[in-house]
Amino acid sequence: MAISSSMVKELRESTGAGMMDCKRALEACDGNMEKAADYLREKGLSAAAKKAGRVAAEGIVDCYIHMSGKIGVMVEVNCETDFVAKTAEFKEFVHDVAMHIAAANPLYLRREDVPQEALDHEREILRAQALNEGKPEKIVDKMVTGRLEKYYKDNCLLEQPFVKDPDVSIQDLVTRQVATIGENITIRRFVRYQMGEGLQKRVDNFVEEVMSQMQ
Repeated sequence: MAISSSMVKELRESTGAGMMDCKRALEACDGNMEKAADYLREKGLSAAAKKAGRVAAEGIVDCYIHMSGKIGVMVEVNCETDFVAKTAEFKEFVHDVAMHIAAANPLYLRREDVPQEALDHEREILRAQALNEGKPEKIVDKMVTGRLEKYYKDNCLLEQPFVKDPDVSIQDLVTRQVATIGENITIRRFVRYQMGEGLQKRVDNFVEEVMSQMQ
């Protein structure tokens, strides 16, 4: 049975589980919504959503350095207890998130963090692209809305496909970790540095330099 996006959305809203987990549950249960909800409960994924409102004030800050010091990342991930923060499983999860940030270069943590001016600018570009493609005016706005979803997926950490498993988003990864550990887990903030980023590199013209010395 073909699984539609509306079915995935309905199951996600009722269980709070991740989008890809909902899709897999529906596929495993031939589209049966009730069986899919039970499937998620058995996996502990629907219960993970109930923990989202709990205070997570412990955790760790982890660093990841890539390409012999060319890229560096610091990320803070919170959990509920210091006990969990010290476990190897939690530390490995945080390190995977830091590694992902180094590779995928997200600009924002979540879509709500995208500045309005950045969204307006992106909408203008997407609208111009659609019109230049010869799309009818009446469907341009709908196309822009659809393409903005790709912008969020490309630039917002929680919506990006995990570099180790592109079928799973970072938010889905967090949800699975909550289900496994049994505590609320949140990625609070991150910073990514790339060597020379923003600097204008000097380009020497050796011919001109030699000629000037000869004069």
